[in-house]
Amino acid sequence: MRQRERLRAENKRMHQPSCRLNDDEYRLLTHAASVCRMSVAGFLARAALKAARDLDRTEAEIATHREIVSELFALRRALGPIGNNLNQVATVLNSGADAPHAKAVLATVQRTAERVDAFTQHYLESETPTG
Repeated sequence: MRQRERLRAENKRMHQPSCRLNDDEYRLLTHAASVCRMSVAGFLARAALKAARDLDRTEAEIATHREIVSELFALRRALGPIGNNLNQVATVLNSGADAPHAKAVLATVQRTAERVDAFTQHYLESETPTG
């Protein structure tokens, strides 16, 4: 595994602010950092700096962004087991056996595809200027 490149002296992070989180907030934070393949500290720094550099965004825009990220994570979690189930169906069918659960798996794929389409449409409509 390649080590992260060290910051130069002028960019080195010298300050270490802290914050308090309840158990649910901490679990959410650690999960988000894990999904992004980042340390909790790195995730916090990146998220906080991004917010600090974009103070003109309204609360509604930030809430909408949170909803989008939340839905994308939920869709990603839903797609993992579906892909696994599809692989199992393909393996069974390729072996010449019957796969009685194939219709259920395909129905789940269809529902998830519709969810992705609905989310995408909602997102595109929310991003379109109204005036």
